[in-house]
Amino acid sequence: MTTLDQAIAHRLAHLRGQQRLSLAQLAERSGVSKAMISKIERQDSSPTAAVLGRLASGLGVSLSQLLAEDKAVGGSALRRKAEQDTWRDPASGYVRRQVAELDSASGSELVEIDLPPGQRIDYPCWHSQAYRQRLWVVAGTLVVTYGEDRHVMEAGDQLDFAVDRPVSYLAQGTRSCRYLLNILHRSALA
Repeated sequence: MTTLDQAIAHRLAHLRGQQRLSLAQLAERSGVSKAMISKIERQDSSPTAAVLGRLASGLGVSLSQLLAEDKAVGGSALRRKAEQDTWRDPASGYVRRQVAELDSASGSELVEIDLPPGQRIDYPCWHSQAYRQRLWVVAGTLVVTYGEDRHVMEAGDQLDFAVDRPVSYLAQGTRSCRYLLNILHRSALA
């Protein structure tokens, strides 16, 4: 298990406890089995991006909030790449880098995703509609299915959407796709 897997296990147990959810309750809300949730919390299993998405949805938090403890933004205005948390999906090879942590003043955070060619990541409708996303494709071709809407996006294309419908990301073609997500938290903006 990696240090990040340990952090995910701790954070999942903490958020579940904070919301006073039993394994059964979170399983029902997220569609992830009690056994799998227990394995993740015990660090017996590395979760995939799809499983993490379903758990975040069931908890009503962003994927970023599930992957890491909230960190205070401050100090130096420069944040080196080596200081940015990175997580790799063990199933698809998808790499997620937390470029900018959640800024409480703006309610915004920035995430970079590198999705290998032909890989697809599916997320459910979130349990809580607490945030929106702005996606900007940097390289490759990305097919985003947002509910019934399908968008084929090329480098430079941008899309705004919420977490109120199921969403899928597919790196179409023979090249990986790299894109940025600017996550806009409503609760921080209210």
